[in-house]
Amino acid sequence: MSNASDVTVKVDDRVRLLSAVIAATDYPEKVQKRKPHGTHAHARMTRKHVSPYKMHPAVQATQAMLDENTPLEAMFALVMLMEWPDLKIASLPAFTPARYNDMLRDFYAKAELAAFWEQEKPTWSKSTTQASNVFKNVGFKTFFRPFLGEVTASLLFMPNISYPSAEDIGFQISDQLVCIAPPPLAWGDSPPWPYDEATMVTHSYRSAMMAYGDTLLRNYLRRHAKELEEIVTIELPLTDQFKAQYPSWEEQFSTLFLSAMVAMYLEEHVDESEYKSYMLMEKKARGLTNLPGTVSVLRRYLQEVGGDKYTNLIEFLPIFPKQLRVAQRIVTF
Repeated sequence: MSNASDVTVKVDDRVRLLSAVIAATDYPEKVQKRKPHGTHAHARMTRKHVSPYKMHPAVQATQAMLDENTPLEAMFALVMLMEWPDLKIASLPAFTPARYNDMLRDFYAKAELAAFWEQEKPTWSKSTTQASNVFKNVGFKTFFRPFLGEVTASLLFMPNISYPSAEDIGFQISDQLVCIAPPPLAWGDSPPWPYDEATMVTHSYRSAMMAYGDTLLRNYLRRHAKELEEIVTIELPLTDQFKAQYPSWEEQFSTLFLSAMVAMYLEEHVDESEYKSYMLMEKKARGLTNLPGTVSVLRRYLQEVGGDKYTNLIEFLPIFPKQLRVAQRIVTF
């Protein structure tokens, strides 16, 4: 299912397959221990449906990859490179066992996932419609352009009511930027909110912008690696706590930049109240006391880019730390 914006919303069976395999591992229990939360009814049904197949080779192989801390992004990107429904792939990466795609295909058949998904079709259709409502009129590509250049990749958002149930997944394959995101979590053991719940739209915007923006920013900085060598020697004015959480210059800048992108988008394209709520939440939940200053500096960048001082973001980055230091002293929220 697609919409008229530059974000396409659809469900991918390869993603659903890996989600179902993950449901049979110990991943759900481990995540609940780290971050207790209510899960979608379909996620709980999926765990029940696949519980007889915990010893299946696909589950055991996936468990081994999880135990080795293989990034979920790498695992989901891999399955999206496989052909559907035969799951053929030219070659498998080193982090997977031999014939992993064959294991997944056998799990799909043994667990009778086609019939299970058909039974759950109304639930998936409902979630896809909700997500499509959220992304009806978004223009992320236009918004990112002054900072990161022309975005030629297509933007794909997949609502995920299975697993992972509390984590967004973002990656690029070929000419697609992909965001796989669960619905907004509610408090405690309550089930998650619908994607298009009026008070929760910010959640999906943030998930998508963070996923797409992270890939775009990493690509941008990689293209300008030579200029970045000197830039990263200029220390950012951040607290010791922030630096401990985000040790490298790239991590520090990325966290500030992407959070500010979301804030600015909400202010310009949603409304002032959503912008203020997001700013407060980022400060309380993530300790981003530097966010108001970052937003102020990036607003100034938008006003001045293309003039005599600088024509793009990489030319601006050497003076970003100094401007942020000044902004933090005079900008309050």
